[in-house]
Amino acid sequence: MNIKSLLLGSAAALIAVSGARAADAVTVAEPEPAEYVKICDVYGSGYFYIPGTETCLRIGGYVRYDIGVGDIGSFDGAATADHEDFSRQETFQKHARFTLKTWTGQETELGTLKTYTETRFNFANRNAAVPYNTARNSGVSLNFAWIQLGGLRVGKDESAFNTFIGYAGNVIQDTLVPYGDFDTNVVQYYFDAGNGFSAVVSLEEGSGVKGTIDSYVPHVVGGVKYTQGWGAITGVVAYDSNYEEVAGKVRVDFNVNDAISLFGMVGYGSDDNLSDPTWAIPGTSGIPGAQGRGFFKQWGGNWAWWVGGTYKFNEKTSFNAQVSGDDDKNYAVAANIAYDVVPGFTVTAEVDWAHDGKFNQFGNFNWTGADKKNSVGGLLRFQRSF
Repeated sequence: MNIKSLLLGSAAALIAVSGARAADAVTVAEPEPAEYVKICDVYGSGYFYIPGTETCLRIGGYVRYDIGVGDIGSFDGAATADHEDFSRQETFQKHARFTLKTWTGQETELGTLKTYTETRFNFANRNAAVPYNTARNSGVSLNFAWIQLGGLRVGKDESAFNTFIGYAGNVIQDTLVPYGDFDTNVVQYYFDAGNGFSAVVSLEEGSGVKGTIDSYVPHVVGGVKYTQGWGAITGVVAYDSNYEEVAGKVRVDFNVNDAISLFGMVGYGSDDNLSDPTWAIPGTSGIPGAQGRGFFKQWGGNWAWWVGGTYKFNEKTSFNAQVSGDDDKNYAVAANIAYDVVPGFTVTAEVDWAHDGKFNQFGNFNWTGADKKNSVGGLLRFQRSF
């Protein structure tokens, strides 16, 4: 029995040692730490850190589909040719857009370093270059691409004549009586004095045949704003270096309560050098003149006004309206109902009316693009924002 026990014990020891050596020979690598995307809440919701950097990035945008009818401005009821006899036919105005936006932010020893970009891709069936409209890709536009360090901003923006004082109402067709041109390269400085006071100075290039500066002298915009819980008072003044004319606007925003917000804005501009009936590029037959309108003073005559407001029925539904007019007796009314079907998806139904005070004085089309003195149109918009 002793010999048998000794043999069994020796065999068990050999197996244990062999197993231990085999286990020691297997090396299991530890998992490498994964670098997950980190949320950045310094600049608001939606930002995250770009891996390996201290830069916060946000990506957003919207997908939009418009169905327009009638004869108001850029959403004219589309005219097309019958495919059998080529007679004029009326049809819906359709417009689809995908907009991509990016924001970045990073803290530096000189202040916050920010960028913003917005690019729009369009497919529509309105084409002013041919007699009848055809559905097709209608262009890509770079609407914003600026860099800002502290209060200094440079790049592609929209004019401070509009962005600082604020666009008009919460209606789709807010420029039936226009309140200024938009696209421009800028060199701007924003100043926050605290206690609700802020200011801006903007040197701008303008855009288009008549709006782009024609010398080293830029367009200049200056503005001041006072903001409190009840609303804001803002004023802007602009100098058009091409025509040496000045325009200005004053705006008041008033928050009546949680459901009602109102605004009123008035504009005035000089036009001594803006009344030539034609203006020709060398080598061309001529281009229709500004008819009293520059890059900033887009309205007719010297003065113009815009009033409107928003009433929120509940968290999902709101009513928006705007009434406007100018010195040339151009008047417009726009009103809509906006409904948030689910968060991020809004359906808006709008009705618009415009009256041209100088119809047929400069041609067969009024200044909104329609061929009648009183124009009516409607627009149904579907928009998914993200």
